[in-house]
Amino acid sequence: MPIIVYIQPDGMETSTEVRSGSSVMHGAIHSSVPGIEAECGGALNCATCHVYLEPDWVERVPPASEDEEMLLEGVAAERRPESRLSCQIKVNEELDGLRVHVPGSQF
Repeated sequence: MPIIVYIQPDGMETSTEVRSGSSVMHGAIHSSVPGIEAECGGALNCATCHVYLEPDWVERVPPASEDEEMLLEGVAAERRPESRLSCQIKVNEELDGLRVHVPGSQF
């Protein structure tokens, strides 16, 4: 299974195996990663699973949809070029080692 690395604002890292076909958000929830609230459960409705991709991963992850881009306009933390909603990133073997930073706030 691919390993996803979640990095907290203080630099603490949590590495967890995430089943292919699942989302980066579900991997965080199942591993109790703090800071990924996911209030809508991955329904692309709340933007509380906001993460920042590490720069070398931005081009390796499929681009955000128009709906995701609209929700990213309203995230609580600073929106950056590497901002994504973790519910919209589907895990596959090519994403093994993906590193995402959890913002300081989702609300």
